[in-house]
Amino acid sequence: MSRIGKLPITLPANVDLTVAADNLVTVKGPKGTLSTLVDRDITVASEDGTITVNRPTEQKRHKALHGLYRSLINNMVVGVSEGFRESLELIGVGYKATVAGNTLELSLGYSHNIFLALPAEVKATAVTEKGKAPLITLESNDKQLIGQVAAKIRSLRKVEPYKGKGVRFVGEVVRRKAGKTASK
Repeated sequence: MSRIGKLPITLPANVDLTVAADNLVTVKGPKGTLSTLVDRDITVASEDGTITVNRPTEQKRHKALHGLYRSLINNMVVGVSEGFRESLELIGVGYKATVAGNTLELSLGYSHNIFLALPAEVKATAVTEKGKAPLITLESNDKQLIGQVAAKIRSLRKVEPYKGKGVRFVGEVVRRKAGKTASK
């Protein structure tokens, strides 16, 4: 049995889950509505505030899908009840970030500013405090979407290993390299 797939999902009181005839799982909560299409072989059952995901056989494909769909449904339940948050920091002289509506403006040491249009489901805030690195905070109910947007922002200026400059996740550990040293 899959370690992840066999775990039941507890449904919070303010979250509602429905499974349509074509295996479309829809989760509604205070932070919004999310839905995903589950493979036709996997069954999703909801009883007494707990959700269980079951597979028909022990085939390798069914084992893989079992844990996958359990994780996806759990992420949807957590997203519509609590939401997800990602924080990125800009390390570098003159690096800045500002948010106007759903557009993120980044100054990352290039000759021009970068304007990034954010999806409507993602809310961003940029904070710049004196003496600290600028901080970008992303909030959304969709874990996959927020991770994709954060990875896109990080890819605009990846952290370099010599000085540690670039865009990084808060708490990310960067392996530093020693630079060249003068010989003799």
